[in-house]
Amino acid sequence: METIFSKTEREALGSVAPLAVRMRPRNLDELVGQEEILGQGSWLKGAIETDSLSSIILFGPAGTGKTTLARIIAAQTKAHFTEVSAISGGVSDLRRVIDEAAQRLTHYHLKTILFVDEIHRFSRSQQDALLHAVEDRVVILIGATTENPAFEVNSALISRSRVIEFLVLSNEAVATVIKRALADERGLAGAYELCDDALDAIVTMAGGDARSALTTLELAVNVTPEQSIKLSCVMEAAPRTTLPYDKKGDMHYDVVSAFIKSMRGSEPDAVAYWLARMLDGGEDPKFIARRIMIFASEDVGNADPQALLVAHAAFAAVERIGMPECRINLSQAAVYMALAPKSNASYIAIDAALAEVSKGPLRQVPNHLRDRHRPGSENYGAYHYPHSNPSGYVDQQYLPEGLETGCFYTPGERGWEAYRTEQRRNDRKP
Repeated sequence: METIFSKTEREALGSVAPLAVRMRPRNLDELVGQEEILGQGSWLKGAIETDSLSSIILFGPAGTGKTTLARIIAAQTKAHFTEVSAISGGVSDLRRVIDEAAQRLTHYHLKTILFVDEIHRFSRSQQDALLHAVEDRVVILIGATTENPAFEVNSALISRSRVIEFLVLSNEAVATVIKRALADERGLAGAYELCDDALDAIVTMAGGDARSALTTLELAVNVTPEQSIKLSCVMEAAPRTTLPYDKKGDMHYDVVSAFIKSMRGSEPDAVAYWLARMLDGGEDPKFIARRIMIFASEDVGNADPQALLVAHAAFAAVERIGMPECRINLSQAAVYMALAPKSNASYIAIDAALAEVSKGPLRQVPNHLRDRHRPGSENYGAYHYPHSNPSGYVDQQYLPEGLETGCFYTPGERGWEAYRTEQRRNDRKP
């Protein structure tokens, strides 16, 4: 029960809290940017309003409202709400919380909602400790994570929960958050005006992160000499955009995927952008160089055999030079891959051949191809030496019995590979 002393203490702490904390939404109506999962008629909104929530895992980028939603649920639910730190809490803490929850349920018919922020930081043993309590509904779990639960959360725990993905906030949503902070009594209470270009700059630099946007706004207020916040104040407070990037999480995989698919799609501008995103985010240049080298064989292949040499040279340059100069080598190699003709015929061929070797029958080497350094090899049949023919080609069997030419390798129609395919056809003509 709140007393006059606890209320005074809370107000005192609130007065010195960061703007992002003071402006934390208090109810679902104040939470912006997640209409798809919290809009009218959604399962989550209905479960919160009817106090019938089951265990959920909130997954999405930082600053999109996951922790805020948990605190809104805490304010609206009739259940007891408790929080355990995924950083400092151990298995013993979880067992204590679960025991207390069981007693509330048994003696007072009171449900317990357990909030675990950054749940991916829990060890497997800590996550396992929650399983039976979640399954038996001794506790209702709200887990929040910026990492993909499929990789970071126990699959048994996921199967007992509902995963809800929070999306990056749109520019419009971030702008709404900023304007609200300017006007709201908990925020700047109308004491400052924000110029349009300054607003645009804050939105752009936030990268869909409401917390980051409010932090930048607060810093800009601290350096402005007047009641009008200009673009120069914003740039002084936050001189560069900090776009989200994680070297092991979903953002890493998404950006790398976009980089590779842009090279495959022959779009050098997109290749340069995604390369810049990785380098700006602190990605290991050798990781990028390895991906380019794999791409050179997987997607360019023999349409341009020079691509693998370019990729190998770029990798060597990265090892010898390092950042920041090796960004130039990486850009040259990546743009080369984007502009090169494409063929995945060699990649398809080896995978098809490996599938045949692992699943097909034992196929014998044709006698005329066998090694001759053994007794009786004179009976193997004649091997025709291609170099003895002016065209450098001799029509003879190379595949084992049961396999025909073209069973694995289908040449592309571009670049050197297409040229050589046509030459081979000509060589085979009588």
